[in-house]
Amino acid sequence: MTPNPFLGVIFHWLGGLASGSFYVPFKGVRKWSWETYWLAGGIFSWLIAPWVAGFLLSENLLGVLAEIPARTFWMTYLMGALWGMGGLTFGLTMRYLGMSLGMAVALGYCAAFGTLIPPLVKGEFAARLLDTPGGRLVLLGVVVCLAGIALGGFAGIRKEKELAGAKQSAIKEFNLPKGLLIATFSGIMSACFAFGFQFGEPITRIAAAHGTGPLWVGLPVLVVILLGGLTTNLLWCALLHWRNGSAHQYFAATVQPLKGATAGGGEIGHAAVSGLGDDAPVGSPVPRLGNWIFCALAGVTWYLQFFFYQMGESQMGDYRFSSWTLHMASIIIFSTLWGIYFAEWKGASPRTRWLVALMLAALIGSTVIIGWGNHVSATVAAH
Repeated sequence: MTPNPFLGVIFHWLGGLASGSFYVPFKGVRKWSWETYWLAGGIFSWLIAPWVAGFLLSENLLGVLAEIPARTFWMTYLMGALWGMGGLTFGLTMRYLGMSLGMAVALGYCAAFGTLIPPLVKGEFAARLLDTPGGRLVLLGVVVCLAGIALGGFAGIRKEKELAGAKQSAIKEFNLPKGLLIATFSGIMSACFAFGFQFGEPITRIAAAHGTGPLWVGLPVLVVILLGGLTTNLLWCALLHWRNGSAHQYFAATVQPLKGATAGGGEIGHAAVSGLGDDAPVGSPVPRLGNWIFCALAGVTWYLQFFFYQMGESQMGDYRFSSWTLHMASIIIFSTLWGIYFAEWKGASPRTRWLVALMLAALIGSTVIIGWGNHVSATVAAH
């Protein structure tokens, strides 16, 4: 199949839309602790959806998994587990740096490491990115993406200062050294998802040998990566269930007392969704079916980001590693648009809102530049 980088960019945009949107259904969850709805959604994200997609769209999934060399399997699995650690520590980044600066630093690290480390490790950085016109365009796109992320962080800092009077305290536990250290860890660990695709390249070849088409050869890789992610998140949520006494919530018909507050998943976790309510009256009814439906919707939507990611990666030709920057840029674009829709920037000054618009323009431009760089490379290779 001839690569089609611009089609790949569209697939990555769809993946970014899914990633930027998956948390919205969680807003409908009621009277469940963070660890309960996070793991309930994760069962669909990391287990059900990847296996269903793998069985439906790839050929002989079990046969492919059985042929994976042990080292390939465990390294791919390990990258998924490390990515899970990055996701769990992401909440601490927000705690010590604030949402905007924390997002900018963590995702900046994630974009840079996930894109540039694979060619560096393979010794292909100069040959791939510096010595070819297409490679230089891809590198320019990465730089523009990082500049856009920095603009977003600056805009967020301005917004927090401008609204600090209304909030009375913008970031109660602001700690720059600690926050930067945690953001670095979170960003690098989160980039391990991209490394998982690199270690999983032999799996795609096995899938292709079994007759799976080019668009779907990455689905068995996702099965392995997400098993690692499931392990990390399952262990953490199980620990929180034990600490907070919340394991009963999956099937409880009424609110039961907990050992302690669980909003935000404790030390390491994400912000609590409004309406969960640790203060919900004991004995009040729990909308179990509705909670499971919302968690299933959130979980499947989350999975779709990487479903489209592997489709987009299949179209990027020699610069498949640039898919990670496209993914990061697309996530920020659509999550920012959701933030605008939910009036998160209401009250910010016109200059700050212009910075947000400039950030969006830079991120969209970066995806176009990277797509064009891949197109130039594919055109040169064809001739």
